[in-house]
Amino acid sequence: MGSAGALLSHPLPQLHPGGVLISQSRPLHSARNLPLLSLAAAAPGLQRGRCRRLCCASVNGEGGQREAGPPPQMEKSPSSGLGAALEDPPPGPPVENGSFGGLSQEQEQSPLYNFLYPSKELLPDDKEMSIFDHLEELRERIFISVLAVGAAILGCFAFSKDLILLLEAPVTVQGVRFLQLSPGEFFFTTLKVSGYCGLLLGSPIILYEIIAFVLPGLTRDERKFLGPIVLGSSVLFYLGIFFSYTVLSPAALNFFVNYADGAVESLWSIDQYFEFILVLMFSTGLSFQVPVIQLLLGQVGLVSGDQMLSIWRYVVVGAVVAAAVLTPSTDPLTQMLLAGPLLGLYLGGAWMVKLIGR
Repeated sequence: MGSAGALLSHPLPQLHPGGVLISQSRPLHSARNLPLLSLAAAAPGLQRGRCRRLCCASVNGEGGQREAGPPPQMEKSPSSGLGAALEDPPPGPPVENGSFGGLSQEQEQSPLYNFLYPSKELLPDDKEMSIFDHLEELRERIFISVLAVGAAILGCFAFSKDLILLLEAPVTVQGVRFLQLSPGEFFFTTLKVSGYCGLLLGSPIILYEIIAFVLPGLTRDERKFLGPIVLGSSVLFYLGIFFSYTVLSPAALNFFVNYADGAVESLWSIDQYFEFILVLMFSTGLSFQVPVIQLLLGQVGLVSGDQMLSIWRYVVVGAVVAAAVLTPSTDPLTQMLLAGPLLGLYLGGAWMVKLIGR
């Protein structure tokens, strides 16, 4: 009764019209102050930071007296008729059988979950870095990559005429002559050839900087898997360029020359020819990355080897469509010459994923 009596006899402050605080004793058992009693009864159950403001005051314009606003609407408690504090939100799903956050043990042990959320024991070089430190490291590695590619482009530009003669070899033996249709066409063609060749020569530096940036976030098993992936990707890319230069480009160009034989003389624009040959070579090199993508998907656990082999009919159609998109020409011979290796690479990658048990 001591605390309740003190609460009932405590005076409420009021504002004098002149701005001076005065006190006036009011019985707290009136109807206006019933919410205060209910709050006092429920005070031991309140948590820190969960109290609401009980009432708001407004200043009367005529007399300047500070009056209490309307009482707050309290939620009725099922146990007492006075009122209750804010209730806690309902608890989340219970933790059962060692699960965490609603995930079962099968989901936590899946390859995809382990790839996205590796344990700290599997990260040997894991260290705390702020977002600004990551951005600074990324900026430095991008600068090194751009510097390496720029130096390679300048070196290729010094030997641009030799590179042009090398790329003209597939059709010069067939009597095709090249023309410069505008004053600066050959100059801009040499810049284009130097840019493609410089990017090709600087790609190992770019690949190294990418690996060095992501390596601290990889686990030990992922690091063992990274070496064969990078080596296989590089070999397949250069193999695709070599296949395009020795097989695909000569076959496509021979088809065009023989088709026009006896009707028109083959006088080709130097700029359009190199646009055709360079795009074809680089698109072929990129298309040879299909097994690498399959191995990555199998390692993560998204697709298995049996699932890849079960959709081979759709892959045949997809290979033809991809060949039509990647090749700059519209002749069916070039598309079939590219669709065949794409289909073979896909089937080989599917069998490889199946053999490693994914």
